[in-house]
Amino acid sequence: MIKLRILSAIALLAAFGAMTSAETVNMSGATAASDDGRPSRGMTQASVESRYGSPISVEAPVGEPPITRWVYSDFVVFFEYDRVIHAVVKR
Repeated sequence: MIKLRILSAIALLAAFGAMTSAETVNMSGATAASDDGRPSRGMTQASVESRYGSPISVEAPVGEPPITRWVYSDFVVFFEYDRVIHAVVKR
């Protein structure tokens, strides 16, 4: 009975040791925002308009929190309140 408990404890420790190992990921060269001409996350509506001009159209806010969509010729920008949450390139 004691041998079974010792073997169980060893197996449990070995499993725990395997779960705690980690791999380091090298993120050198990665940037927070791509440099493809779209507005980046966190920009304000005022900064988007000053940099990219007035949008072709503005869709009214929808939902809670309010999500607004600005349409430009090459991309569409989505805002939550007055901050960019996503910008997608048109096909």
